[in-house]
Amino acid sequence: MKAAAMKRTRPLTVVIKLGTSSIVDEKTHEPLLTILTLIVDTAVKLRKDGHRVVIVSSGAIGVGLRRMGVDKRPKHLAQLQALAAIGQCRLISLYDSLFGHLDQPVAQILLTRNDIADRTRYINAQNTFNELLDMGVIPIVNENDTLAVAEIKFGDNDTLSAITAAMIHADLLFLMTDVDCLYDKNPRTNPDAQPIEVVKDIAALEADVSSAGSALGTGGMSTKIIAARLGTSAGVTTIITRSSTPGNILNIVHYLESNRLVGVHSMADSINGHEDPAKEGGAKEVAPLHTRFIPSTEPIRDRHFWLLHTPSPHGTLYIDAGAHRALIDKAGLLPVGVVDVEGNFAQQEVVRVVVVNRRTTPGPDGKMWEGAPLEVGRALVQYAAPEIARIMGHRSSDIESLLGYADSEYVAHRSHIGLFIPSRPVTPTLELGQSSLGL
Repeated sequence: MKAAAMKRTRPLTVVIKLGTSSIVDEKTHEPLLTILTLIVDTAVKLRKDGHRVVIVSSGAIGVGLRRMGVDKRPKHLAQLQALAAIGQCRLISLYDSLFGHLDQPVAQILLTRNDIADRTRYINAQNTFNELLDMGVIPIVNENDTLAVAEIKFGDNDTLSAITAAMIHADLLFLMTDVDCLYDKNPRTNPDAQPIEVVKDIAALEADVSSAGSALGTGGMSTKIIAARLGTSAGVTTIITRSSTPGNILNIVHYLESNRLVGVHSMADSINGHEDPAKEGGAKEVAPLHTRFIPSTEPIRDRHFWLLHTPSPHGTLYIDAGAHRALIDKAGLLPVGVVDVEGNFAQQEVVRVVVVNRRTTPGPDGKMWEGAPLEVGRALVQYAAPEIARIMGHRSSDIESLLGYADSEYVAHRSHIGLFIPSRPVTPTLELGQSSLGL
């Protein structure tokens, strides 16, 4: 029993993502103080249980609309950024006041994708989070909408919450929404809709994603599934549950903890959604309705997660199937395996890695490849685009004669390459969405 109790007190790192509709009334733009108070109470109770808590909160623009008496969310970027600047002050003040009543210190962290695209700055952000959590502080994270433009936005706070959860090696990511869980059909129009309680393979998921988010927010159910892909790929158990009953968070955490104690599985197995011990004759306990996405058994962590999901790629390397096989076998990318290069990137910048079929002779378009390109990962390159264009297709021993110098035998070291695996996501970026790769 003593050993079990020690296991139960192992602190979890819990990230709670709140959308604008969870915080601000869609019509009046007034803060939903009842829900906010319950969220604050839940977060403090988790802290008292010994867990580390991070809140990713939208709502700055919605609060700004109320402060300035604006009826509708404007369309012009400058107006949105101004409202975000106004609203963020009042939003964090509200959080500080509510948490202050319970003597819980909080901190504000505002991020854009650009802030953590550089590896050093990513590590600095990671260290700041960890120090705050070690101090018993609850960080409150939001995208820095005042500075963010399309090229450096995360896209929505669902994505930001997943990247934050991966950065701090969170155990649980709660995506709060206006429904209890995912359903196989829209429950508003289909009374026979069935809840989806556990998702083991997101690629095979068949669920209703018709919820498009509120008029004030930018997310919807589809963005939450993207976030779940990101989170589970980093080993984070991701949960969708109803935002209007934030006490569910505490009950779900307690449910998962008790599963670890009474079941035959390990702590990690239980929290990751393996068989409920109640089905094996253990204690019966009912959790609030929610959808739990089981994390990957081979999570992408730290440098590789940063490579794959944080930076906006500066260009593209086209490689042949042989080079791809070598990467899978943990070898580096040699120039002989590079077929083409696209973009104007510098040394030590992140690029896409795309597999194509190599031609024996140039085609009508002058290219040495054909077929539909398939993005398989990202790489931090050792050479700039013009240099790679000169050495591609050649042996490493030829680099010095071609360039007059040889910084490395590799176009990219294996430790600087991150590969996607089937069903793992590509983080949405403007460049990817507008590329001609057909991905």
